Amino acid sequence: MTIRLPSADRSLRTYEPRTEPLRVSPGTPFTSRTVFSAAHVVADPYAEVSPDSPAAVDWDATLAFRRHLWSHGLGVAEAMDTAQRGMGLDWAGAAELIRRSAAEARSAGGRIVCGVGTDQITGGSLAEIRAAYEEQLAVVEESGAQPILMASRALAATAHGPEDYLDVYGHLLHQSAEPVILHWLGPMFDPALEGYWGSAGPDAATETFLEVIAAHPDKVDGVKVSLLDAQREIDLRRRLPRGVRCYTGDDFHYPELIAGDDQGFSHALLGIFDPLGPLAAEAVRVLDTGDTAGFRSLLDPTVELSRHLFRTPTRFYKTGVVLLAWLAGHQSHFTMVGGLQSARSLPHLARAYELADGLGLFPDPELAEERMKNLLSLYGVTP
Repeated sequence: MTIRLPSADRSLRTYEPRTEPLRVSPGTPFTSRTVFSAAHVVADPYAEVSPDSPAAVDWDATLAFRRHLWSHGLGVAEAMDTAQRGMGLDWAGAAELIRRSAAEARSAGGRIVCGVGTDQITGGSLAEIRAAYEEQLAVVEESGAQPILMASRALAATAHGPEDYLDVYGHLLHQSAEPVILHWLGPMFDPALEGYWGSAGPDAATETFLEVIAAHPDKVDGVKVSLLDAQREIDLRRRLPRGVRCYTGDDFHYPELIAGDDQGFSHALLGIFDPLGPLAAEAVRVLDTGDTAGFRSLLDPTVELSRHLFRTPTRFYKTGVVLLAWLAGHQSHFTMVGGLQSARSLPHLARAYELADGLGLFPDPELAEERMKNLLSLYGVTP
Protein backbone atom coordinates (compact mmCIF):
# COMPACT_ATOMS: atom_id res chain seq x y z
CA MET A 1 0.00 0.00 0.00
CA THR A 2 1.11 3.55 -0.71
CA ILE A 3 -0.14 7.02 0.14
CA ARG A 4 0.33 10.26 -1.79
CA LEU A 5 1.47 13.10 0.45
CA PRO A 6 1.50 16.81 -0.43
CA SER A 7 4.74 18.76 -0.31
CA ALA A 8 5.31 22.46 0.25
CA ASP A 9 5.91 22.94 -3.50
CA ARG A 10 2.32 21.72 -4.17
CA SER A 11 3.50 18.41 -5.64
CA LEU A 12 2.39 14.98 -4.44
CA ARG A 13 4.95 12.36 -3.49
CA THR A 14 4.34 8.66 -3.05
CA TYR A 15 5.13 7.22 0.36
CA GLU A 16 5.04 3.57 1.40
CA PRO A 17 4.05 3.31 5.09
CA ARG A 18 5.58 0.83 7.48
CA THR A 19 3.74 -2.39 8.04
CA GLU A 20 5.06 -3.05 11.55
CA PRO A 21 5.35 -0.61 14.48
CA LEU A 22 8.32 -0.28 16.79
CA ARG A 23 7.76 -2.88 19.50
CA VAL A 24 8.13 -1.30 22.94
CA SER A 25 6.69 -2.68 26.16
CA PRO A 26 6.36 -1.05 29.59
CA GLY A 27 9.35 -1.76 31.78
CA THR A 28 11.02 -0.98 35.07
CA PRO A 29 11.12 2.53 36.61
CA PHE A 30 13.95 4.81 35.53
CA THR A 31 17.01 5.00 37.77
CA SER A 32 19.37 7.50 36.14
CA ARG A 33 17.06 10.32 35.03
CA THR A 34 13.79 11.93 36.08
CA VAL A 35 11.63 12.22 32.97
CA PHE A 36 8.33 13.99 32.46
CA SER A 37 6.20 14.25 29.35
CA ALA A 38 4.16 17.40 29.02
CA ALA A 39 0.76 16.11 27.93
CA HIS A 40 -1.88 17.47 25.54
CA VAL A 41 -5.60 17.70 26.21
CA VAL A 42 -8.23 15.97 24.09
CA ALA A 43 -11.07 18.22 22.97
CA ASP A 44 -14.71 17.17 23.07
CA PRO A 45 -15.61 17.10 19.36
CA TYR A 46 -19.36 17.11 20.05
CA ALA A 47 -19.39 20.27 22.16
CA GLU A 48 -21.17 23.31 20.78
CA VAL A 49 -18.30 25.79 21.00
CA SER A 50 -16.57 28.58 19.11
CA PRO A 51 -12.86 29.54 19.13
CA ASP A 52 -13.69 32.07 21.87
CA SER A 53 -15.56 29.60 24.09
CA PRO A 54 -14.08 28.01 27.20
CA ALA A 55 -12.38 24.73 26.36
CA ALA A 56 -14.61 21.67 26.11
CA VAL A 57 -12.48 18.70 27.16
CA ASP A 58 -13.05 14.99 26.62
CA TRP A 59 -12.04 13.98 30.12
CA ASP A 60 -12.10 10.23 29.54
CA ALA A 61 -9.72 10.39 26.57
CA THR A 62 -7.53 13.04 28.24
CA LEU A 63 -7.03 10.94 31.37
CA ALA A 64 -6.56 7.75 29.34
CA PHE A 65 -3.63 9.36 27.58
CA ARG A 66 -2.02 10.18 30.91
CA ARG A 67 -2.43 6.56 31.98
CA HIS A 68 -0.66 5.59 28.75
CA LEU A 69 2.33 7.78 29.69
CA TRP A 70 2.44 6.50 33.27
CA SER A 71 2.30 2.89 32.05
CA HIS A 72 5.66 3.43 30.36
CA GLY A 73 7.23 4.95 33.47
CA LEU A 74 7.06 8.59 32.40
CA GLY A 75 5.93 11.32 34.73
CA VAL A 76 3.24 13.71 33.50
CA ALA A 77 3.76 17.46 33.38
CA GLU A 78 0.19 18.71 33.55
CA ALA A 79 -1.48 21.96 32.54
CA MET A 80 1.64 23.26 30.77
CA ASP A 81 1.82 24.96 27.38
CA THR A 82 1.48 21.53 25.69
CA ALA A 83 -2.01 21.41 27.22
CA GLN A 84 -2.69 24.73 25.43
CA ARG A 85 -2.48 26.95 28.49
CA GLY A 86 -3.14 30.41 27.12
CA MET A 87 -3.93 28.96 23.67
CA GLY A 88 -7.41 27.54 24.17
CA LEU A 89 -7.34 26.29 27.77
CA ASP A 90 -8.23 28.95 30.34
CA TRP A 91 -7.53 28.85 34.07
CA ALA A 92 -10.92 27.34 34.96
CA GLY A 93 -10.27 24.47 32.56
CA ALA A 94 -6.68 24.12 33.74
CA ALA A 95 -7.78 23.96 37.40
CA GLU A 96 -10.19 21.15 36.62
CA LEU A 97 -7.51 19.39 34.59
CA ILE A 98 -5.08 19.63 37.51
CA ARG A 99 -7.58 18.23 40.00
CA ARG A 100 -8.67 15.38 37.76
CA SER A 101 -5.17 14.42 36.65
CA ALA A 102 -3.74 14.57 40.16
CA ALA A 103 -6.49 12.26 41.39
CA GLU A 104 -5.81 9.92 38.46
CA ALA A 105 -2.09 9.97 39.28
CA ARG A 106 -2.83 8.83 42.84
CA SER A 107 -4.98 6.02 41.50
CA ALA A 108 -2.45 4.92 38.89
CA GLY A 109 0.64 5.42 41.04
CA GLY A 110 2.04 7.90 38.53
CA ARG A 111 4.17 10.95 39.15
CA ILE A 112 2.73 14.34 38.28
CA VAL A 113 3.82 17.97 38.31
CA CYS A 114 1.43 20.80 37.45
CA GLY A 115 1.77 24.27 36.02
CA VAL A 116 1.18 27.35 38.19
CA GLY A 117 0.73 30.62 36.35
CA THR A 118 -1.31 33.81 36.27
CA ASP A 119 -3.56 33.20 33.28
CA GLN A 120 -6.73 34.08 35.21
CA ILE A 121 -5.62 37.72 34.76
CA THR A 122 -4.20 39.57 31.76
CA GLY A 123 -2.35 42.26 33.69
CA GLY A 124 -2.29 44.20 36.93
CA SER A 125 0.00 45.30 39.71
CA LEU A 126 2.74 43.14 41.18
CA ALA A 127 0.47 42.48 44.17
CA GLU A 128 -2.32 41.26 41.86
CA ILE A 129 0.15 39.07 39.97
CA ARG A 130 1.41 37.56 43.22
CA ALA A 131 -2.19 36.88 44.25
CA ALA A 132 -2.93 35.16 40.94
CA TYR A 133 0.13 32.94 41.35
CA GLU A 134 -0.90 32.18 44.95
CA GLU A 135 -4.39 31.13 43.88
CA GLN A 136 -3.00 28.65 41.38
CA LEU A 137 -0.27 27.44 43.73
CA ALA A 138 -2.92 26.60 46.31
CA VAL A 139 -4.89 24.54 43.78
CA VAL A 140 -1.84 22.51 42.80
CA GLU A 141 -0.67 21.97 46.38
CA GLU A 142 -4.17 20.97 47.50
CA SER A 143 -4.31 18.43 44.67
CA GLY A 144 -1.16 16.76 45.99
CA ALA A 145 0.90 17.52 42.87
CA GLN A 146 4.28 19.21 42.70
CA PRO A 147 4.08 22.78 41.38
CA ILE A 148 5.90 24.19 38.38
CA LEU A 149 6.10 27.99 38.54
CA MET A 150 5.53 28.94 34.92
CA ALA A 151 6.49 32.19 33.27
CA SER A 152 3.77 34.83 33.48
CA ARG A 153 2.62 37.00 30.60
CA ALA A 154 1.18 39.44 33.13
CA LEU A 155 4.50 39.71 34.96
CA ALA A 156 6.39 40.18 31.69
CA ALA A 157 4.08 43.07 30.83
CA THR A 158 4.17 44.70 34.28
CA ALA A 159 7.71 44.21 35.60
CA HIS A 160 10.08 47.17 35.29
CA GLY A 161 13.26 45.20 35.80
CA PRO A 162 14.96 42.24 37.49
CA GLU A 163 14.02 43.44 40.97
CA ASP A 164 10.33 42.85 40.27
CA TYR A 165 11.02 39.23 39.29
CA LEU A 166 13.14 38.75 42.41
CA ASP A 167 10.29 40.14 44.50
CA VAL A 168 7.52 38.01 42.98
CA TYR A 169 9.43 34.74 42.79
CA GLY A 170 11.02 35.26 46.19
CA HIS A 171 7.58 35.72 47.72
CA LEU A 172 6.23 32.56 46.08
CA LEU A 173 9.22 30.39 46.96
CA HIS A 174 9.14 31.58 50.56
CA GLN A 175 5.54 30.42 50.99
CA SER A 176 5.57 27.23 48.89
CA ALA A 177 5.05 24.15 51.00
CA GLU A 178 7.47 21.95 49.05
CA PRO A 179 10.26 22.50 46.52
CA VAL A 180 9.00 23.62 43.11
CA ILE A 181 10.27 23.54 39.56
CA LEU A 182 10.98 26.93 37.97
CA HIS A 183 10.18 27.21 34.27
CA TRP A 184 12.03 29.55 31.94
CA LEU A 185 9.99 29.53 28.73
CA GLY A 186 11.61 31.39 25.86
CA PRO A 187 9.81 33.80 23.51
CA MET A 188 9.98 31.27 20.67
CA PHE A 189 7.31 29.37 22.61
CA ASP A 190 5.40 32.50 23.66
CA PRO A 191 6.26 35.91 22.14
CA ALA A 192 4.61 37.63 25.13
CA LEU A 193 7.53 36.44 27.28
CA GLU A 194 10.16 38.48 25.47
CA GLY A 195 12.54 40.06 27.99
CA TYR A 196 11.59 37.71 30.82
CA TRP A 197 13.59 38.05 34.05
CA GLY A 198 13.74 41.78 33.37
CA SER A 199 16.45 41.90 30.72
CA ALA A 200 16.46 41.95 26.95
CA GLY A 201 19.70 39.97 26.77
CA PRO A 202 19.83 36.29 27.80
CA ASP A 203 23.10 36.71 29.72
CA ALA A 204 21.62 39.24 32.13
CA ALA A 205 18.40 37.22 32.35
CA THR A 206 20.43 34.16 33.32
CA GLU A 207 22.02 36.06 36.21
CA THR A 208 18.61 37.07 37.57
CA PHE A 209 17.31 33.52 37.19
CA LEU A 210 20.28 32.16 39.12
CA GLU A 211 19.87 34.85 41.78
CA VAL A 212 16.28 33.69 42.39
CA ILE A 213 17.49 30.11 42.83
CA ALA A 214 20.48 31.02 45.01
CA ALA A 215 18.23 32.91 47.43
CA HIS A 216 15.98 29.86 47.97
CA PRO A 217 17.87 26.69 46.95
CA ASP A 218 15.92 24.57 49.45
CA LYS A 219 12.65 25.53 47.72
CA VAL A 220 13.81 24.76 44.16
CA ASP A 221 13.69 21.10 43.10
CA GLY A 222 14.88 22.05 39.66
CA VAL A 223 14.61 24.33 36.67
CA LYS A 224 12.98 23.61 33.35
CA VAL A 225 14.82 25.41 30.56
CA SER A 226 12.97 25.90 27.25
CA LEU A 227 15.24 28.16 25.25
CA LEU A 228 16.27 25.86 22.34
CA ASP A 229 19.87 26.82 23.09
CA ALA A 230 21.86 23.75 24.14
CA GLN A 231 25.04 25.54 25.17
CA ARG A 232 23.16 28.05 27.31
CA GLU A 233 21.40 25.19 29.08
CA ILE A 234 24.70 23.39 29.68
CA ASP A 235 26.33 26.56 31.04
CA LEU A 236 23.32 27.17 33.30
CA ARG A 237 23.13 23.66 34.71
CA ARG A 238 26.83 23.77 35.62
CA ARG A 239 26.10 26.81 37.79
CA LEU A 240 23.08 25.43 39.63
CA PRO A 241 23.42 24.89 43.38
CA ARG A 242 24.05 21.30 44.45
CA GLY A 243 20.80 19.37 44.55
CA VAL A 244 18.94 21.61 42.06
CA ARG A 245 18.17 19.67 38.90
CA CYS A 246 18.10 20.90 35.34
CA TYR A 247 15.12 19.58 33.36
CA THR A 248 15.67 20.10 29.67
CA GLY A 249 12.78 21.59 27.75
CA ASP A 250 14.89 21.80 24.58
CA ASP A 251 12.96 19.94 21.89
CA PHE A 252 15.83 20.43 19.42
CA HIS A 253 18.79 19.02 21.40
CA TYR A 254 17.31 16.68 24.03
CA PRO A 255 19.32 13.50 23.27
CA GLU A 256 22.70 15.12 23.87
CA LEU A 257 21.45 17.13 26.87
CA ILE A 258 19.94 14.09 28.59
CA ALA A 259 22.99 11.97 27.80
CA GLY A 260 25.17 14.68 29.32
CA ASP A 261 28.95 14.90 29.63
CA ASP A 262 31.62 14.36 32.25
CA GLN A 263 30.36 17.45 34.12
CA GLY A 264 26.71 16.50 34.37
CA PHE A 265 23.46 15.95 32.50
CA SER A 266 19.90 17.20 32.19
CA HIS A 267 16.77 15.43 33.34
CA ALA A 268 13.79 15.94 31.01
CA LEU A 269 10.43 17.68 30.87
CA LEU A 270 9.52 17.71 27.21
CA GLY A 271 6.52 18.24 24.97
CA ILE A 272 8.02 15.97 22.31
CA PHE A 273 7.80 13.07 24.78
CA ASP A 274 4.01 13.24 24.32
CA PRO A 275 4.20 11.48 20.91
CA LEU A 276 7.53 9.77 21.69
CA GLY A 277 6.47 8.39 25.08
CA PRO A 278 7.10 4.63 24.71
CA LEU A 279 10.22 5.08 22.56
CA ALA A 280 11.64 7.74 24.90
CA ALA A 281 11.00 5.49 27.91
CA GLU A 282 12.82 2.60 26.25
CA ALA A 283 15.77 4.88 25.46
CA VAL A 284 16.05 6.06 29.07
CA ARG A 285 16.02 2.46 30.32
CA VAL A 286 18.91 1.74 27.99
CA LEU A 287 20.70 4.78 29.42
CA ASP A 288 20.04 3.43 32.92
CA THR A 289 22.32 0.49 32.06
CA GLY A 290 25.15 2.88 31.20
CA ASP A 291 24.75 2.36 27.46
CA THR A 292 24.91 5.96 26.25
CA ALA A 293 25.51 4.90 22.63
CA GLY A 294 22.42 2.69 22.71
CA PHE A 295 20.39 5.56 24.18
CA ARG A 296 21.54 7.90 21.42
CA SER A 297 20.87 5.30 18.71
CA LEU A 298 17.23 5.17 19.81
CA LEU A 299 16.64 8.86 20.46
CA ASP A 300 18.81 10.65 17.87
CA PRO A 301 16.61 9.56 14.93
CA THR A 302 13.61 11.25 16.58
CA VAL A 303 15.14 14.73 16.43
CA GLU A 304 14.11 15.35 12.83
CA LEU A 305 10.47 14.80 13.76
CA SER A 306 10.78 17.00 16.84
CA ARG A 307 12.42 19.84 14.94
CA HIS A 308 9.68 19.60 12.35
CA LEU A 309 6.87 19.78 14.92
CA PHE A 310 8.56 22.64 16.79
CA ARG A 311 9.57 24.66 13.75
CA THR A 312 8.75 28.37 13.64
CA PRO A 313 6.24 29.55 14.77
CA THR A 314 7.13 27.13 17.57
CA ARG A 315 4.08 27.78 19.74
CA PHE A 316 1.93 25.87 17.24
CA TYR A 317 3.75 22.59 17.85
CA LYS A 318 0.66 21.37 19.73
CA THR A 319 -1.14 20.85 16.42
CA GLY A 320 1.36 18.23 15.29
CA VAL A 321 1.35 16.58 18.71
CA VAL A 322 -2.42 16.12 18.63
CA LEU A 323 -2.34 14.93 15.01
CA LEU A 324 0.06 12.16 16.00
CA ALA A 325 -2.07 11.21 19.02
CA TRP A 326 -5.05 10.78 16.68
CA LEU A 327 -3.08 8.80 14.13
CA ALA A 328 -1.71 6.59 16.92
CA GLY A 329 -5.23 5.76 18.10
CA HIS A 330 -5.11 7.61 21.42
CA GLN A 331 -8.19 9.65 20.45
CA SER A 332 -10.98 9.28 17.95
CA HIS A 333 -10.66 12.62 16.16
CA PHE A 334 -8.33 15.43 15.14
CA THR A 335 -10.04 18.33 16.89
CA MET A 336 -8.39 20.72 19.33
CA VAL A 337 -9.63 23.22 21.87
CA GLY A 338 -9.73 26.68 20.35
CA GLY A 339 -9.82 25.18 16.86
CA LEU A 340 -6.03 24.91 16.86
CA GLN A 341 -6.08 21.94 14.47
CA SER A 342 -6.06 24.59 11.73
CA ALA A 343 -2.78 26.15 12.90
CA ARG A 344 -0.48 24.07 10.66
CA SER A 345 -0.58 23.53 6.91
CA LEU A 346 -1.45 20.27 5.22
CA PRO A 347 2.13 19.75 3.94
CA HIS A 348 3.38 20.23 7.51
CA LEU A 349 0.94 17.61 8.83
CA ALA A 350 1.78 15.22 6.01
CA ARG A 351 5.49 15.43 6.79
CA ALA A 352 4.78 14.87 10.49
CA TYR A 353 2.89 11.69 9.59
CA GLU A 354 5.72 10.50 7.34
CA LEU A 355 8.43 11.09 9.94
CA ALA A 356 6.43 9.51 12.76
CA ASP A 357 5.55 6.49 10.66
CA GLY A 358 9.21 6.06 9.71
CA LEU A 359 10.05 5.86 13.42
CA GLY A 360 7.40 3.22 14.00
CA LEU A 361 5.43 5.39 16.43
CA PHE A 362 2.00 4.17 15.34
CA PRO A 363 0.88 1.00 17.16
CA ASP A 364 -1.44 0.24 14.21
CA PRO A 365 0.18 1.52 10.99
CA GLU A 366 -2.90 0.61 8.92
CA LEU A 367 -5.14 2.72 11.16
CA ALA A 368 -2.72 5.64 10.91
CA GLU A 369 -2.61 5.34 7.13
CA GLU A 370 -6.41 5.18 6.89
CA ARG A 371 -6.83 8.23 9.10
CA MET A 372 -4.19 10.19 7.20
CA LYS A 373 -5.94 9.38 3.92
CA ASN A 374 -9.23 10.58 5.40
CA LEU A 375 -7.59 13.85 6.42
CA LEU A 376 -6.08 14.31 2.98
CA SER A 377 -9.44 13.72 1.33
CA LEU A 378 -10.98 16.50 3.44
CA TYR A 379 -8.44 18.86 1.86
CA GLY A 380 -9.32 17.64 -1.62
CA VAL A 381 -6.27 15.40 -2.05
CA THR A 382 -6.75 11.99 -3.62
CA PRO A 383 -4.40 9.90 -1.50
